[in-house]
Amino acid sequence: MNYGFSGLNQNLNSNRNNNFTTNTALGLSNLIISARVLSIVLDESHPRFNELGGWNGLGTIEYESVNTPFPRPLAENFVFPTATTLNPNIKNYPLINEIVYLISLPNTEIGETTVSTNSYYINITSLWNHPHHNAYPATPNNLPSSQQKDYIQTQAGSIRRVTDQSTEIFLGKTFKERSNIHPLLPFEGDVIHEGRWGNSIRLGSTVNNTPNAWSSTGENGDPIVIIRNGQGLQTPEGWIPITENLSTDNSSIYLTSTQNIPILASSVSYISYPDGQQPTSPKNYAGKQIILDSGRLVFNAYEDHLLLSSAKSINLNSKESVNIDTKKFITDADKIFLGKEDLAKEPLLLGDTTVNLLRDLTSVIKEIAQSLQNLTSLPVAPYTPAQFPELLLPMTNAITYLESLEKQLGTTPENCTLTSKRNFTL
Repeated sequence: MNYGFSGLNQNLNSNRNNNFTTNTALGLSNLIISARVLSIVLDESHPRFNELGGWNGLGTIEYESVNTPFPRPLAENFVFPTATTLNPNIKNYPLINEIVYLISLPNTEIGETTVSTNSYYINITSLWNHPHHNAYPATPNNLPSSQQKDYIQTQAGSIRRVTDQSTEIFLGKTFKERSNIHPLLPFEGDVIHEGRWGNSIRLGSTVNNTPNAWSSTGENGDPIVIIRNGQGLQTPEGWIPITENLSTDNSSIYLTSTQNIPILASSVSYISYPDGQQPTSPKNYAGKQIILDSGRLVFNAYEDHLLLSSAKSINLNSKESVNIDTKKFITDADKIFLGKEDLAKEPLLLGDTTVNLLRDLTSVIKEIAQSLQNLTSLPVAPYTPAQFPELLLPMTNAITYLESLEKQLGTTPENCTLTSKRNFTL
């Protein structure tokens, strides 16, 4: 049993002996045509920029039929027909010499009694089934022999293989073909969006026993999203598909569910954690996580806060240093350890309290020293201890203060009032 267009076509033709088809029934044979792109409006430098609507004409192409003979017999003042993109939200701009599908649909001049139409391009024909470009020159025989071999091989499977690292086909003012751009290798159920330069979005899943780097754990069908920009250094055989590689791709975002991603983190030193409480190394972790990987990461909140929240810990790990440059540094925690938690046992002294204590102690000792400086004894009888009335008051004050200090120092670390109960160091 056939479904969709195939089933409709079969039902419509079940009792017919002529060439009537579904395309004929729907009028598609005259509705959709193929055309070669000759130019595209991308900015105001296009010769017909104003004529085609100015900035409202972005993406408009000039085209010709793919069956147009070469050289073209152009009449004087000939103007090539144009078409605009069909989808206003998703733009896939073709290159010069790529083939697109055109469809005729109503335009803004439609009225009650008339139907005025424009041409809209739907899709780029996948001649080479490659994301980099799918252009085919109007005159492949005019290309150098190496390029002719590249383009005249459709009978061998419609695979274009550039072997001389260059191409003479005109693709645009700035677009230069690269032979080392590889398509992504698909897996069952994948939805893949590929750019022309090795940038892509894969909406995929775990696929056991396949050559990719994310299917070593979990079950078939566990979802994963991979956003990648740049393939890194690749071999020149750009027709060979590849998979994403976190170690070599320029910038990547991975959204996982059960997968283990073999990421080589720049630094994985977790010595600040007590034994047995270290985080799982990134290359060994399997589960729900988001991985950001690039040469440099910048998080910038230009208007409000940057908030980092974690159920366990927030680890800052660096090969060189962790720097915090700010006007004010505030931290609040039940306990702060300077050093490994299970080794940082020494509490820090309370700054103001300790300074005030030392200031008072200095004053008392200074008073005693000044009294001793000019000390004289009163006359006493033989064998009677000397008497120094000048020392009576400062010594009394010293004893009182030292007894107070003893109470503050306590007899154990727990009842000492001069040390921090929250901040500890080695």
